[in-house]
Amino acid sequence: MRTTHARASAAAVPCSHAGLPELQAAAPLPVTGVAADYPAGLEVEEHSHECCQLLYAVQGVLEVRAGSGRWVVPPTRGVWLRSGVPHGLRMRGAVQVRSLFVDAQAAADLPGTDCVIEVSPLLRELISEVARWPASAPPGRRESMVVELLLQELRQPPVVPFHLPWPQDARMAAVCHALAEGDGADGFAAAAAATATAADWAARLAMGEKTFHRHFLQATGMSFGRWRQRARLLSSMQALLAGRPIVQVALEAGYESHSAYSLAFRRQFGMPPSAFGARGDRP
Repeated sequence: MRTTHARASAAAVPCSHAGLPELQAAAPLPVTGVAADYPAGLEVEEHSHECCQLLYAVQGVLEVRAGSGRWVVPPTRGVWLRSGVPHGLRMRGAVQVRSLFVDAQAAADLPGTDCVIEVSPLLRELISEVARWPASAPPGRRESMVVELLLQELRQPPVVPFHLPWPQDARMAAVCHALAEGDGADGFAAAAAATATAADWAARLAMGEKTFHRHFLQATGMSFGRWRQRARLLSSMQALLAGRPIVQVALEAGYESHSAYSLAFRRQFGMPPSAFGARGDRP
């Protein structure tokens, strides 16, 4: 297994496997795998690849940032990125990552948008298997069959809404940054503490409240209230995975009760928070 151990740093570090997709051009198979272990708090600076990429978090929670939004990737999920998409990473806790680089031609029938997908037990084992292969080893019939099955599993994976759309409009981006990141040190966790209302933000931006709501919806595709709610719920995932009581997580996420939090969580993600860790999400 090709494993990269990255060091922690206050500043973002370069991508430690940036050259792998280029090496893949000469590889006989259309899929290359790599394993990487990252310490808590590490940030990988923005980069891109010529190939499509699947980032799968074996353990820990990975935050992926690209131009169109932010994705939270807990265990048993993966984020699919199209070729050429600039993206950066942030580790929310110690994270074990398995990455697949898929040749663009082989990815023609795979998801055409960046998204978070469910990783089934079969797909998980296929990812781990490919990540174990030495880069220089000549493939045999077995390796070819594994890759063929892996690509088949990636053709129509279940997509989950662990995505926070990010606006290109500078004013709305500043609002989202303040809601989701605060001082930039706590990632999504700062969203739960943000108490400014839409009227407050409208006043800060010297516009009417209706105008603010219209601009925010145009910039993100979501209403201000729904966007903030999703940011709060995404911020709570790491606490759930750590096994903290749901009532405590609910209060810290800005909800008045366990039931209100559970209802919002179910509506957003299709499952109650009690089932989130029970489905194998916990490392």
